[in-house]
Amino acid sequence: MVVTLWTNRAERLEAGSVLCSDSGSLTVAEARAFQRRWIVRFAEVGDRSTAEFLRGQVLRAEPISDPDELWVHELVGMMVCEADGTERGRVEAVQVNPASDLLELETGALVPLTFLTEQSEGRLVVDVPDGLFDEI
Repeated sequence: MVVTLWTNRAERLEAGSVLCSDSGSLTVAEARAFQRRWIVRFAEVGDRSTAEFLRGQVLRAEPISDPDELWVHELVGMMVCEADGTERGRVEAVQVNPASDLLELETGALVPLTFLTEQSEGRLVVDVPDGLFDEI
């Protein structure tokens, strides 16, 4: 089966990894990179009709515990502040962007993650260029 990863963590497709779909669990038997996607053989998928049935389904995995990583599900709802303590709003979503993912704030502001300097206790501290919040 051809799988598109929405993560930079290729270990999600290591042999033995278990992914969940709306149809049940799937165990990775083997996987290899192919262009910008992956060709994956799942232990539970033995024929083409089973593979066709799974087409288009979203696969999910258990969260990875890595204190050095930022996870989208953890960023949503956090308060964005400048270094001087000025609160700029809560994160409503994270937009994927080739240059840098963007924090979308409840105010409508878009803040590139590259400006994030600190994360602690429900707050994200950013150091943004002058004027970034002026057009809101």
